[in-house]
Amino acid sequence: MKRTVLAFILFGFSIGAQAQAWPAKPIRWVVPYTPAGITDNVTRMVTTELQKSLGQSIVVENKPGANSIVGADAIAKAPPDGYNILTVIAAHAANATLYAGKLPYDPVKSFTPISLAAIAPLILTANNNFPAKNARELIDYAKKNPGKVAFGSSGIGAAAHLTTELLKQTAGIDMLHVPYKGVGNAVTDLLGGQVQVMVAPTQSVMGHVKSGKLRALAVTALKRSTLAPDLPTLDEAGLRGYEIVGWNGLFLPAGSSRAIVSRLHRETVKALAEPDTKTRLTTLGAEGVGSSPDEFKAFVQAEIRKWARVVKAAGLKVE
Repeated sequence: MKRTVLAFILFGFSIGAQAQAWPAKPIRWVVPYTPAGITDNVTRMVTTELQKSLGQSIVVENKPGANSIVGADAIAKAPPDGYNILTVIAAHAANATLYAGKLPYDPVKSFTPISLAAIAPLILTANNNFPAKNARELIDYAKKNPGKVAFGSSGIGAAAHLTTELLKQTAGIDMLHVPYKGVGNAVTDLLGGQVQVMVAPTQSVMGHVKSGKLRALAVTALKRSTLAPDLPTLDEAGLRGYEIVGWNGLFLPAGSSRAIVSRLHRETVKALAEPDTKTRLTTLGAEGVGSSPDEFKAFVQAEIRKWARVVKAAGLKVE
């Protein structure tokens, strides 16, 4: 009994010592997408504050490829020492079904959750020459013209793609998917009329909406966006209960220290509560969350189940 108690005390001491010693060197933080997107921006907002509170530099490494798989795999295989962190979005959950049996890691078991950092609604937009002026008119037009409305996205399995697939399934319409290599390319063709509609992050299209180059039809969340308070939700447009938000979540490799996870979670919550961070998130149409590791794990599992239903109903496959 004495040996058990002693072992327990020593274990607790070692965990505490590890937390105090960490971080003793710069931290690598992987964003599995290109620079300047909302995932990259949210990550840099958080890491800017974490560098101050942790007293160490954080090197953000953009590692795009294969719908976030390349970057996620790099962290899944990294040492669980607290010096390798990952930011993911909804595509991480969708990949569990899109690439079932092909992923080089497990979307849940290969990672240790830190927190759901931020959420943001997506915006359904249209080319100015498209006849629909709002979401209801889009749905009516698509029903009368099945397969003739083309929608763009940043790629198969991307949030914009799956969000629109859910829109199609909920509204009972058929539209043609045109995937691109990145949001920027898709928005360019939306402006040019090569595709008629697109769901996109607020940051990617709001400037064009405000300048009159694109038409905003609806937001995908249940509540209206602070950046476009006059823009109705898809729920208000008649798709009752339709709710999709973009999100950014933080992971460590599986097996990471509970003490390090706890500290990262605390510091992340503090970072998201900073007035400057809140203001900057608002400019992106986003809001901070700061959920607990357990809450974030449950959230990811729910997202995996949700997108599995959408992917299977749409019959989506990737090579």
